[in-house]
Amino acid sequence: MDETRLEWSSKSVDPRKRGLGRGLGALLGREAFDEGFIRDLQVHEVRPSRLQPRREIAEGDIAELTASIVDRGVLQPIVVRPIEEGYELVAGERRWRAALAAGLQVVPAVVRTFSDQESLEVALLENLQREDLRPLDRARAYRRLHDEFGVTQEQIASRLRKSQSTIANTLRLLQLPDEVQGSLEAGRISEGHARALLALPNPQAIRSACLDIERRGLSVRQIEQLARRWSISRGMRQRRPRRAADPNLLATEEELSARLKTKVSIVAGRRRGKIVIEFYSPTDLDRVLSFLLASVKDREGTSEPDAPGKV
Repeated sequence: MDETRLEWSSKSVDPRKRGLGRGLGALLGREAFDEGFIRDLQVHEVRPSRLQPRREIAEGDIAELTASIVDRGVLQPIVVRPIEEGYELVAGERRWRAALAAGLQVVPAVVRTFSDQESLEVALLENLQREDLRPLDRARAYRRLHDEFGVTQEQIASRLRKSQSTIANTLRLLQLPDEVQGSLEAGRISEGHARALLALPNPQAIRSACLDIERRGLSVRQIEQLARRWSISRGMRQRRPRRAADPNLLATEEELSARLKTKVSIVAGRRRGKIVIEFYSPTDLDRVLSFLLASVKDREGTSEPDAPGKV
């Protein structure tokens, strides 16, 4: 195989080398490839990596890249490491898949010896530099950098030239209920929606508001306003002193909360009282009202006339 030493100082280099310089070379620095060579590897010698941060690669992206490769070839080398069966991808899986789809027999590659840890870190960082990496893929990558390598949020932010708050806010997306994460992955809600939903009080409220986004097309601003109203009402309740709790009322509150699947408060005064039933979105209100109305109709339908002498 032909080998070409990477020439970082040359101003008139092969387009493949310029692509590498803008990608992983710019990310990891020239020393990362001081021992690397660009080689033309047989496509069938390369194996996908089990450490790939992306969960899915869009078929549309592969098709577009395949068309570009048919016209111009592979302009940016993939990065691989030697394994017993040939070579394992470290970075550039989309280019490798597109090269396969284009029917190429060989693909340009930088061959380096990486440990598992180094391979995963390079793959994560290369993917995180891509603007089209999905929000939850970014969040999982940040978490893996922290959990597997002990990299702090501050260090991640520094490596990627992002603010620490950006890293923290992205990681918080993993706190969303699974159903809401599914909506974000599928593109039914935006990352802005997802961030706004995190300000809601509990998973049930988040799920309900997420359904409203999908069904009614609520904007990020509307979700932020919903969260703000909840925050204000909660603050008012916390400031208002409450009388000593009646055990019977507490038991009734718990029963009603369980049946209505939302928070219920009973406030008993000397002359009058009130029952407060919380809801977190128009859909949640419809659900509570439907339950209450159905219960009333059920009782009216099954009630019997008072027996004689019965009060």
